[in-house]
Amino acid sequence: MATRTTQLLVIDPQNDFCDLPATHGPAGSAPSLPVAGAHADMQRLAAFIRAQAGQLDAITVTLDSHQRFDIAHPGFWQQADGRAVAPFTPITAALVRAGQFTPRNPAALPRTLAYLDTLEAQGRYTLMVWPVHCEVGSWGHGIHADVLAACGDWQLQRQRAVRNVFKGTNPWTEHYSAIEAEVPDADDASTALNTALLQSLGQADVLLIAGEASSHCVRSTTEHIVQHLPQLVPGWQASRIVLLTDGMSPVGGFEPQHQAFLDAMRAAGAQLKNMNEIGL
Repeated sequence: MATRTTQLLVIDPQNDFCDLPATHGPAGSAPSLPVAGAHADMQRLAAFIRAQAGQLDAITVTLDSHQRFDIAHPGFWQQADGRAVAPFTPITAALVRAGQFTPRNPAALPRTLAYLDTLEAQGRYTLMVWPVHCEVGSWGHGIHADVLAACGDWQLQRQRAVRNVFKGTNPWTEHYSAIEAEVPDADDASTALNTALLQSLGQADVLLIAGEASSHCVRSTTEHIVQHLPQLVPGWQASRIVLLTDGMSPVGGFEPQHQAFLDAMRAAGAQLKNMNEIGL
């Protein structure tokens, strides 16, 4: 009889997304985009990894990975009078055409408008100017310490490596999903559909998913898995997914998107469970 395989997908369990206490990082450090509840989520997840280590056949950890210069960061943009654009400002193509917001580099305007037009036509997201976060090489880019330690111990116990997936290094497109950028860049393969990752995740009989934030990166990644995996892995169904609901939280103000995501995944056949309900 074939052995049932279980994989864990942890989406962006990074310091910048965690509402960490001041004692949880080096002096002077602070998360730039903390999600309320994320620190507790990650503590529970670390304990789950340790408790279930022998039953977890593979662990994949995705890492949001940005540059300071990024279409979704404040330094890319300016207001009509040259003033800075504050974080958490939504920007649409119409607002740019009206001159309310413009790229600081005028030469970037055509490419920026083309991006916004394509993004908005998809109907998934409006461009949001986020605080600079998960800057490559920074403390905020690093994995929550408890999750990192638990994954490290799992590697030694199981004698296999965690698979790390970096996303977001292209500054011209948002990349919430680990599967595909919101608007893939034809000149950058890292933004295209990650069929190798999909094929790997598709081998799991049980695919556990946790991470931050449920309103954005967890949501987008899971939606893309459900959308694309049936075409790549014959017989694959969303019923293989288990969303660990006490291992994810939404960005503040995006609670309706969080709930809509959970409802849609339940309707698609995915299971929603707390970690203490999982028996592997």
